[in-house]
Amino acid sequence: MTALSRASGRTVLQLAAEACRAALADAAEHTGGTVRPDAVLTYHLNDSAPVLYLARSLGLHEIGWHNEILGGGTQSASILADAAMLVDAGLARTVLVYRALNGRSGKRMNTLGLKLGEGTEEQFTHPYGMAGPVHQFALAGRRYLHDTGLAERHTHAVVAQSRAHAARNPRALRREPLDLAAYLDDPMVASPLRRLDCCQETDGACALVVTAAGRAPAAPRIHAVVRGGGPGASAMDKAADVTRIFSSYVAPPLYAAAGMKPGDIDVALLYDAYSWLVPRQLEDFGLVPRADLDGVLSGREIAWNGSVPVNPHGGLLSEGYVHGLNNVAEAVRQLRRTGTNQVGDAAVALCTGFGGGYGSAALLTAA
Repeated sequence: MTALSRASGRTVLQLAAEACRAALADAAEHTGGTVRPDAVLTYHLNDSAPVLYLARSLGLHEIGWHNEILGGGTQSASILADAAMLVDAGLARTVLVYRALNGRSGKRMNTLGLKLGEGTEEQFTHPYGMAGPVHQFALAGRRYLHDTGLAERHTHAVVAQSRAHAARNPRALRREPLDLAAYLDDPMVASPLRRLDCCQETDGACALVVTAAGRAPAAPRIHAVVRGGGPGASAMDKAADVTRIFSSYVAPPLYAAAGMKPGDIDVALLYDAYSWLVPRQLEDFGLVPRADLDGVLSGREIAWNGSVPVNPHGGLLSEGYVHGLNNVAEAVRQLRRTGTNQVGDAAVALCTGFGGGYGSAALLTAA
């Protein structure tokens, strides 16, 4: 990863190249030799450095399979499957994956424009206050909190724990402690979401290298990945339940594909774009029954040394926002036993990618 900031003063291409060089150098240490990618993948929302520009910056004179996937947080877990399939099919030996953006000083994702073609439907909801993702998911969040009986003290617990984790993470943007009084004084953006309930807007880049297990016997494994969804919070006018997000759709097939159950997960790297998404995913992935959410959140059992560790690096709420790929990077560290607030001898990590009713999830395992 690069340093995370709110004003990088650099181009997205420069950020991407720095993160990719660091990832390739790290991979070389684990494979015992120089690593040159023969495939490059990225995802973006028209806000990143093109693959071919990056290849040129890295001095790659030839490039094999390469792709730029249009999409945001939903891709952060599923792009691992795209890379793994290339390796498994014999189309590539080494796949470089990156996400780079100037998400604070450059193009920001907190507004929607009126347009034709893609995104046409937003022009009909925009006049009613749905001016961006915060407003859209606040509506779903309000209903979810009502249905579960969760309250401000529970969303505070999520954010406060992420700050406590970030306090020991030198990469994190937000490391200050957060008490309930300060949380309640924070400006409301769209009820029930305060500014503190929303993930960071960050300049930065993150990169990963995927290769065959035999080339890096000590590296964590991509064990199972799924992608899917339905008409949940990302298409509220078409959903019977606006609170039903991607995790309710992808959790069952993920466990089936992995041959695992919720009790096998040691650490959860959950896409915490908004605070209420943490309890929702804990429930959907079977990590905490709905009836126990109050006690788990109030008792800070989502701490790195709690019964259900969540985002021990601070997550998107506190470390920073590289569209979820920084959460995957922390999963790798945890499985290498070099993580921020290391969760014991973590052997299985859950990584999720959120996009409302659609998303992805991956289970990574230690070597």
